[in-house]
Amino acid sequence: MSDPAEALTALAGSMGELDLGPEDVDITQPGVAELALFSPMMPKVRANPWPIYHRLREQDPVHFSDFGTCLLTRYDDAVAVLRDKRFSVEHRNYLEDRPLNTLGEGFGPAPSERDMSNVMLFVDPPRHTRLRTLVNKAFTPRVVEKLRGRVQEVVDELLDAVEDKGEMDVIEDFSYPLPVKVICEMLGVPQEDTKNIRVWSRQIAPILDPIVTDEAQAGIEEAESHLQPYWDGLIEDRRNDLRDDLLSELIRAEDEGHRLNHEELRSTCNLILIAGHETTMNLIGNGLLALLRNRDQLEKLQENPGLARSAVEELLRFDSPVHLTARSASEELEVGGSKLPRGQLAIIAIGGVNRDPAYFPDPDRLDIERDPNHHIAFSAGAHYCVGATLARLEAAIAFPRLLERLPKIDLAVESPEYRETITLRGLAELPVTF
Repeated sequence: MSDPAEALTALAGSMGELDLGPEDVDITQPGVAELALFSPMMPKVRANPWPIYHRLREQDPVHFSDFGTCLLTRYDDAVAVLRDKRFSVEHRNYLEDRPLNTLGEGFGPAPSERDMSNVMLFVDPPRHTRLRTLVNKAFTPRVVEKLRGRVQEVVDELLDAVEDKGEMDVIEDFSYPLPVKVICEMLGVPQEDTKNIRVWSRQIAPILDPIVTDEAQAGIEEAESHLQPYWDGLIEDRRNDLRDDLLSELIRAEDEGHRLNHEELRSTCNLILIAGHETTMNLIGNGLLALLRNRDQLEKLQENPGLARSAVEELLRFDSPVHLTARSASEELEVGGSKLPRGQLAIIAIGGVNRDPAYFPDPDRLDIERDPNHHIAFSAGAHYCVGATLARLEAAIAFPRLLERLPKIDLAVESPEYRETITLRGLAELPVTF
């Protein structure tokens, strides 16, 4: 297609009134599979991408798209790529080998075109190994477990504020402020700065998306213009006065004589800020929506809060808060019987992979006691999410406590809207009554 953005927008308009089911999806129609990726252009697909993922997995599991990317929807293929060191996250190194169709006017640069060389998420070993080793020293299970009491306090504070109102927006009043407050306190951000951090973190989140509109790009640049000097000041303050917080631990962290340099510290703070709240916010929002639509599972968790850990794993699988991740082939490689040339960008559809019936029987059924449940919501291999322990802790506390204190909680709208982000999958709002 000569103009992918225009073609996709037209296709979305022509299909926008359809109620898509597995039998309706024709992946041979140009652009249909791409709508599963760039679904903000088509709200119905964003709300229900699973039929397209299922059809792709059945008919074209290694799908070469009109954008020059390769979309993977099978569990075995995804895990093989994520664990293979020959697949790189340093996408800029392969731009000359990877002819991508441009989205044209109205879109900013993709992550693969940006300089992300100081961000742990976008560097390969050995640098990734060094950065992760240093960050892990400040993100151990011991550090996270120390937060349990504070997470419980924050959960109750947020529920105290809404309990007498009989209604709330779960995103704005609960699932967003909970992880933001926790991660800001963890980093050592002063309470009076939290409001600004919340605004900037929302603006910068689309930086992880494979496509970014000019409007979103302007927000990213504005956030960066504030966050860069903010972290510079806070880092300098901590260097002069180390405290009992995560930023101080990152400054102290050392491995074989290596420390995080200033640019790495700043980038790590940004990454922790985004990943530390976005994943949990989407996990709680998507998860609660799933429970409200599956009342038998909600009631089972209410009756047995001890199922919280298992429930969190199933909610992570059922509607994964991170929907996509990508790798570039560093040489010609084979995946699922298909050859990927050097520089080929492979996009792993985490949300689709986590519903592969080969590993998850009856994958579209929510089962909070599912066992085994080896989902890849936090990725796999070297880039397994460093903050997974914290996200699990927050969610395992939040769900049982919310259902205990608001036992009659119910949806206030039939179809809540999703945010127009792609890599991160989450609701724009979730109005409920109780």
